[in-house]
Amino acid sequence: MNHTYDDEDFFGRYAGMPRSREGLTAAGEWRQLKPLFPPLKGRSVLDLGCGYGWHCRFCEDQGAGRVLGIDSSRKMIEEARRRSQGRDIEYRVCPVEEYEFPENTWDLVVSNLALHYIEDLDSVFEKVYRALKEGGTFLFNIEHPTFTAGVNQDWIYTEKGEPAHWPVDSYFSPGKRSALFLGCQVEKYHHTLTQILMGLLNRGFVLEAVEEAQPPEEMMGIPGMEQEMRRPMMLLVKAGRLNGI
Repeated sequence: MNHTYDDEDFFGRYAGMPRSREGLTAAGEWRQLKPLFPPLKGRSVLDLGCGYGWHCRFCEDQGAGRVLGIDSSRKMIEEARRRSQGRDIEYRVCPVEEYEFPENTWDLVVSNLALHYIEDLDSVFEKVYRALKEGGTFLFNIEHPTFTAGVNQDWIYTEKGEPAHWPVDSYFSPGKRSALFLGCQVEKYHHTLTQILMGLLNRGFVLEAVEEAQPPEEMMGIPGMEQEMRRPMMLLVKAGRLNGI
């Protein structure tokens, strides 16, 4: 059985994660992602796969004039609204693929750990490009291709139960992957590095930053965190739509 964030058991497990309880400061990638945000005062922001709305609230705190967060999970949106009470942020239950992406609307489109659930990335890139204003920014964090090509997205363990190595297989065969996440089977999609980066370039985006997330030193004391230095888990990309292009 493949689970979704609206499943009671799965949502409960997700709610117990440190990043769900504590927010951006508990996210290992935040140290690298935060500096990639453009100036936001008076700007319009669309968050694809907004989850609890952490990035929506950050953008509003930075002075964004309009913020819309969309997510396919009703429970995620309900929690985002609860945590954003008193704020001028719009949330909508809507899968990324079904959003209308109105032309020339957003200064920033941001997405954190959502695009690896999308099969047709090229279509999303095209729609985001159309929806961005000239000079706008597309900033996203996606599971790294080395991670999504991992066999069951898990380590091979020694007889003592210690991680021996991270297996990668069928790297050049993009498509659906079944992975164990929070003790549940979920469906994700593997995309190669070429597909991700060239997909942006072929659409007309200009790459401004490409980073592989590394946990900060202050998190190394968290059990299992040192293993995150053995293979990349997340890929951070900042792409721009230049004026006149």
